Amino acid sequence: MRLSRVARGAGSVLATMLGLLALTFFMGRMLPNDPVIAVIGDHADQATYDMVYHQLGLDKPLTTQFLLYLGAMLRGDFGNALFTGHRVASDLARAFPATIELATIAIVIGVGLGVPLGVAAAVFRNSPIDYLARCLGLIGASAPTFWLGIMGLMVFYASLGWVAGPGRLDVSFIDSIEPHTGFLLIDALIEGDMDVFWNAVDHIILPASILAAGSMATISRLTRSFMLEQLSQEYIVTARAKGLSKWAVIRRHAFRNILVQLVTIIALAYAFLLEGAVLTETVFAWPGFGRYLTAGLLAGDMNAVLACVLIVGVIFIGLNMVADLLYTWLDPRTR
Repeated sequence: MRLSRVARGAGSVLATMLGLLALTFFMGRMLPNDPVIAVIGDHADQATYDMVYHQLGLDKPLTTQFLLYLGAMLRGDFGNALFTGHRVASDLARAFPATIELATIAIVIGVGLGVPLGVAAAVFRNSPIDYLARCLGLIGASAPTFWLGIMGLMVFYASLGWVAGPGRLDVSFIDSIEPHTGFLLIDALIEGDMDVFWNAVDHIILPASILAAGSMATISRLTRSFMLEQLSQEYIVTARAKGLSKWAVIRRHAFRNILVQLVTIIALAYAFLLEGAVLTETVFAWPGFGRYLTAGLLAGDMNAVLACVLIVGVIFIGLNMVADLLYTWLDPRTR
């Protein structure tokens, strides 16, 4: 029974990924962008155009092109990115760690502020804390990310000078450490170069905070909603009647019962941060996954786009699987 469940789950994942890749591939071929022009430019002659058109396999039927791409992908070959001239795998190996670093710090900020704020808003309902939480949630959910980024740069970088400007490092520190992992903060610690480490922290704190605003708003609002629902249950009254203090009831009973719901929200929020950081990365000139995907889309580079789509699919499926595993640990009833 367990093996059959695993087989069905694996089949569902493979079918989802295949459908996602196929949909992206055929929609990409319908875009008006010409990948040949992206390679040779606007002024090449017709003979050069025809040669490159044939080399890229664009003269073959769409189904054949897709099957050839799948075969190469299964061998670990994602092809060359037309707009960079490098292997897609090597481009992603440079770009994706930058996004993981940014999104991880953002989700830590979002959870670290959003969960306590949501709990406090529920416990002190209709108090100034509750109004503040709802106001911050409304601002974080409605304010455009690019506007928050620009305002943050104007205030905290240009005016106050509290943080560093765009990019991952100052120009003087670029290429000063070996890229052991691709994560700049970790690589700086491995090298023992604290000047690079603190410069990287100085650069990442503002974009991570801007990126965290939306997830913090969502997490705080949903935490408040979940807590209000639990605090209205009869078992809360029973626990208080047994002599437990207010905060003991909240910590040991109400909050524990919303953990499964919170895990789902946090996992989805982290996935969206990983694949949806393009506006933040653009405003802060952050050389990450979102900017790479956008550049691939604008260039009509299906090799880059399909590899990015595959990664996005793996992220969402992987985080959902992690959330499912955490359910069984947090709530034995789901086993």
